[in-house]
Amino acid sequence: MQTLPYGSWPSPIGAALAAAHDGHPEFVGFVGAEVWWTEPRPTEGGRRTLVRRTEDGTEEAVLPAPWNVRSRVIEYGGRPWAGVMRPEGPLIVFVDFSDQRLYRWEPGGEPVPLTPLSPVGGGLRWVDPQPRPERGEVWCVLEEFTGDGPGDVRRVAAAVPLDGSAAADRAAVRELSDGRHRFVTGPRLSPDGRQAAWLAWDHPRMPWDGTEVILADVSAAGTLSAPRAVAGGPEESVVQADWAPDGSLLYVSDRTGWWNLYRLGADGAAVALCPREEEFGGSLWRLGYRWFAPLDSGLIAVVHGRGTTALGILDPETGELVDAAGPWTEFAPTLAVQGTRIVGVGASPRSAYEVVELDARTGRARVVGAAHDDPVDPAHYPEPQIRTFTGPAGREIHAHVYPPHHPAHVAPGDELPPYVVWAHGGPTGRSPLVLDLEIAYFTSRGIGVAEVNYGGSTGHGREYRNRLREQWGVVDVEDCAAVALALAAEGTADRRRLAIRGGSAGGWTTAASLTATDVYACGTIIYPILDLTGWASGETHDFESRYLESLVGPIAEVPGRYTERSPSEHADRITAPFLLLQGLDDAICPPVQCERFLARLEEQGRRVPHAYIAFEGEGHGFRRADTVVRALEAELSLYAQVFGLNPPDVPTLELTK
Repeated sequence: MQTLPYGSWPSPIGAALAAAHDGHPEFVGFVGAEVWWTEPRPTEGGRRTLVRRTEDGTEEAVLPAPWNVRSRVIEYGGRPWAGVMRPEGPLIVFVDFSDQRLYRWEPGGEPVPLTPLSPVGGGLRWVDPQPRPERGEVWCVLEEFTGDGPGDVRRVAAAVPLDGSAAADRAAVRELSDGRHRFVTGPRLSPDGRQAAWLAWDHPRMPWDGTEVILADVSAAGTLSAPRAVAGGPEESVVQADWAPDGSLLYVSDRTGWWNLYRLGADGAAVALCPREEEFGGSLWRLGYRWFAPLDSGLIAVVHGRGTTALGILDPETGELVDAAGPWTEFAPTLAVQGTRIVGVGASPRSAYEVVELDARTGRARVVGAAHDDPVDPAHYPEPQIRTFTGPAGREIHAHVYPPHHPAHVAPGDELPPYVVWAHGGPTGRSPLVLDLEIAYFTSRGIGVAEVNYGGSTGHGREYRNRLREQWGVVDVEDCAAVALALAAEGTADRRRLAIRGGSAGGWTTAASLTATDVYACGTIIYPILDLTGWASGETHDFESRYLESLVGPIAEVPGRYTERSPSEHADRITAPFLLLQGLDDAICPPVQCERFLARLEEQGRRVPHAYIAFEGEGHGFRRADTVVRALEAELSLYAQVFGLNPPDVPTLELTK
């Protein structure tokens, strides 16, 4: 065991290695008996491909570059593909990122477009496809721009002909819903084909605030009529609805303060199937997320938990819930079932996300795709601690603490480690407890990481989420600071060497923390929100355009609050060095937010050491391997310069002073 100062430990986990393992499999599904899913390709421009696992266990990527299976509906996208098995082989429909058209593809052939292009605004976009070969259609959600502004948009459930007749004819697309709601999910057809159910909501609500389950009758011609709300409401969030094989409608609602599973009773009442103070759902950031899936036997596969999630099988008659045995401590909101087979995507602090199959008859779970393969000796992985801290007014703050760890190095006994607080995005989201090589990139060099699931995060009930109502920029900042200071007070972290970093809403929390507190010696601000007034006045996309009404308050009523909390209005308060990272194609947190912030810093004559790196071709969330490499190395160099560290083989970041 060699003694070296924190931050100078040599590590086999380089930035290129972390970048190559960025992202994870998503949107699993069955095509006949085969399991399919999407998978990232960071070294291929950050595209996502479609992967097929045949019945003999062969795993192969289909749709080679430049095909990119990814939707831009509500900018965050959602389920971009679906398929059915026919005697002659699979029939796949998917959305390509470059033009957002819906395509039909069969192995051995080239993709054929099913939908037209539109020169208006953001064009035509599609998500959550569901093939209806018996009708010669695919049902999905259509997002159609009617002008050049981000709010010039409408969304409807639509039916697209599978024969390609709509590829050049918008009129050939059959609209299923009436467009009365701003947001809709894909309609789910009842087993007898007589009814369809979907979710809908409107501004200013976000889907975790309040949604409705819409039920409509389906005619023999495939038209929907008499739509009516049967569950949900302005203060009740339903995040998934689907049909059981017996024809009953199931849905996940937080009507009790926790997202639990319900059946719609014959009298219209909600029948709780497994009432617990834990979550059987989450924030619906992407259309097509699935936290439960009914089996033919009447059992229900569920992703559930409190803070972390497990894959279980629920007996809705008895309420008995049995979880899959295995190393996984986190499951993504994607499930598919066929017969007694259940597939999901699971991970743990020792393994990245992989495709897991659970047999409902035997209870046996196994990895069937994207299997985790340690790229380095796992002795270099951090050992996370699940912690609960006490914040202002005695409130609980949930966090994951990753101490510095290296199998062959320790620091001098009189030295305390530097720590970086990670603030997650959303802000209505959370940090999952899983292996992340970007975290290991720092911890294996001797820099601790603390992921803070501040008030407003999911996983701990609606009351915990609601802590952030009109308190964004206050509660999140206070909670992150409380964790950082507690780590220092208990002797875990060096008080003089604390940093904060985050992307998107986490970038906001980072910047707000640097302007409102003196806790941190530096910070890394990634594709952030910096100017609330600008962001609420047309500088973001439609989905989140009124999100701030719940996070901050209606701008017409509390304009001063928007000014007071915005880091761009208080650039003069920043004294700590910072790194600012931004994608130039970001439609959610556009570059103008960073440019305005830096201009005001310059106007006020501030000489704070900083660096701004903008990446061409990157949007909201970095996906290209070369981008991730440069961002990680720049971040490490910032900490090295500010904390007095000496990490080997890291390019020096030039800081403007």
